[in-house]
Amino acid sequence: MATFLYRLGRTAFRRRWLVTLLWAVILGGVGLGAVKAPAAGDDGASFMPGIEAQKAFDLIGERFPGSDAKGANARIVFIAPDGEKVTAEDKRAAIDELVSTAAEGSQVDSAVNPFKAGAVSKDASTAYATVNYKVESGDLTDTSKDSLEKAIEKARGSGLTVEVGGTALASQPAAGGSAEAIGIALAAVVLLITFGSLAAAGLPLLTAVIGVGVSMCAILALGSTLGLSMTTGTLASMLGLAVGIDYALFVVSRYREERANGHDPREAAGLAVGTAGSAVVFAGLTVIIALAGLSVVGVPMLTKMGLCAAGAVAIGVLVALTLVPALLGMWPNAVLSRKVRKTGKRGGGTGSRSGSAVNGGTRWARFVMRRPVAVLVLGVAGLGALALPAAQLEMGMPGAEAKPTSTTERRAYDALADGFGAGFNGPLTIVADVRGATDPQRAATAMAEQIEGTDGVVSVTPPRFNEAGDTALFSAVPATGPNEEATKDIVQTIRAERPGLEGDTGATFEVTGSTAMDIDVAQALQNALVPYLAVIVLLSLLLLLVIFRSVLVPVKAALGFLLSVLASLGSVVAVFQWGWGAELLGVEQTGPIMSLMPIFLVGIVFGLAMDYEVFLVARMREAYVHGERPGQAVVSGFRHSARVVVAAAVIMMGVFSGFIGSGESMIKTIGFGLAVAVLFDAFVVRMALVPAVLALLGDKAWWLPGWLDKALPRVDVEGTGLTSQAQAPTPTGPEAHPRESARTF
Repeated sequence: MATFLYRLGRTAFRRRWLVTLLWAVILGGVGLGAVKAPAAGDDGASFMPGIEAQKAFDLIGERFPGSDAKGANARIVFIAPDGEKVTAEDKRAAIDELVSTAAEGSQVDSAVNPFKAGAVSKDASTAYATVNYKVESGDLTDTSKDSLEKAIEKARGSGLTVEVGGTALASQPAAGGSAEAIGIALAAVVLLITFGSLAAAGLPLLTAVIGVGVSMCAILALGSTLGLSMTTGTLASMLGLAVGIDYALFVVSRYREERANGHDPREAAGLAVGTAGSAVVFAGLTVIIALAGLSVVGVPMLTKMGLCAAGAVAIGVLVALTLVPALLGMWPNAVLSRKVRKTGKRGGGTGSRSGSAVNGGTRWARFVMRRPVAVLVLGVAGLGALALPAAQLEMGMPGAEAKPTSTTERRAYDALADGFGAGFNGPLTIVADVRGATDPQRAATAMAEQIEGTDGVVSVTPPRFNEAGDTALFSAVPATGPNEEATKDIVQTIRAERPGLEGDTGATFEVTGSTAMDIDVAQALQNALVPYLAVIVLLSLLLLLVIFRSVLVPVKAALGFLLSVLASLGSVVAVFQWGWGAELLGVEQTGPIMSLMPIFLVGIVFGLAMDYEVFLVARMREAYVHGERPGQAVVSGFRHSARVVVAAAVIMMGVFSGFIGSGESMIKTIGFGLAVAVLFDAFVVRMALVPAVLALLGDKAWWLPGWLDKALPRVDVEGTGLTSQAQAPTPTGPEAHPRESARTF
């Protein structure tokens, strides 16, 4: 492996213009494909096949072909001033006018007047009108939106408070541009501080952006063919940028180190790709395993997101192994620190600031080596305490109730809850299949009556039959809100009544609707979390076993990852579910954690954690293989890798922390969870617990049974095979390469 990558790095350095041109052609080709490709559709109507709510949803589409559940909708809520009623003549006239105006829209399917549909609260303080559209929210024209907004503003002129829920005018989360821009800016600052060179700081950013550009253009080009969308590519964009910076950072850092050791530029590029590049390959494989493992969850959208992100990581690896050494070939001295370029002095590894970095890493490693038990106990106890709240994790799909009160969707939600009851925002839809009943009408009515008598159900609408008369629909309104535990119990109770009703009526039913869908999805994802963890941990154990040729090091890596993930989940529960310090982050409403969040957290953090593990421990393994004692090998690994690993972790924390400022609770939760997970894993697990454990294990850390040693394939991650190929060190100062020294950014 190392020998092949060494040759690849030297070839890319020598054929730099050809390699750069090839990447430019690839980017241009996929970019042209993205422009010419037809627009992609949605990610599929079936979010999670197999759950009851999804089956019922599909049955509605089959038996009620005229209804389009995917069309956009607007629920317009009217609140009368204090002491007045919406039924007053002037208020009623304003509402009637709004509904009539909304119904005239070309994309409108129906507009339901609250006074004809009985959508007025008992005290007549609140009413709501429903506008259904023929198209999805993303396909609504600006004309349709503007027309509805103008009608709403006119109704407000009558003295009514008018708020809008639903999907038609929903504010979209601003998760992308600003957060990524903040992350890139912070990464630039951290890289500049780390390397002391604008070129060295800019090169990882440039190559990472190119890799993300290729990935996202490829997703757009293949979107209509493979059913991909921009939503599918969100994870690919975030992780592609993260690992792209990381991988280029490690190659550039190793190149500077080899130059400082006296190798000429081409040889240094080959050695950097052969050694750090080997770690990049295996680190990338662990991330790809974690992302591809999302397919075991059983959510088609998650599978697509995982595979697209895995592809983005693979492109990031290829960019680091080829484009980075090619650009180093164009400006071989530009990435060196200014002091080294001017004086031509050797040493220092990563530049003018490296001395303090080396000493800092060495001092910390020696501190841990002297007190391994204390560091281990304190680290495990601290992370264990933070992990305790994770046992109380409640998963759900926060909706409008989790939005800031500054949004009209949240105010509409609160107004409906005040006027009609907490459960009104999350009605349950019952689909009754009465084909086996002798009297379909009587069977559907009996079901509705039985469900209405269930504890916690406030009201049930009369059954509505399809044209064939074999299927009925009715709604049940619970007394509690959509994300309350009591609502989940009501759904389970209704479903538990099914066998008795089937026996009495000969018909059956299923429960769906947004509330039931969220409950079923949350349960399915919670059930899938442990198998997902098991799959990626086992596969990564095998990969790390091959890399480090040790039994205990991979086990230690996996246990450390589990500890950091549980601690970060516990922190998320404490802040976003229990409300500890929530006001400091601008969290206005606590509640269940988004169902997809733990899966995302596990997958992303696992990949990044294994990155740090491979880059840090690979240098320790390299020193050990080259003859150093176990304790000294740990110190050597820190001396060479600590600064770069810290820089990579700080960059990731900055990227993820940028999302905490979002007004969307879900995005805020993801940003916080990922930021604290990187903090715990990089600085507590990898930088403290790992050296403590290795200090206690000594030579046993690298023990491998003889039979397993023979069975495992041999891959040269440490670069042992490069010793014979490396040229004798030659002067590397600018005066030794006058033509190359002139080529700087």
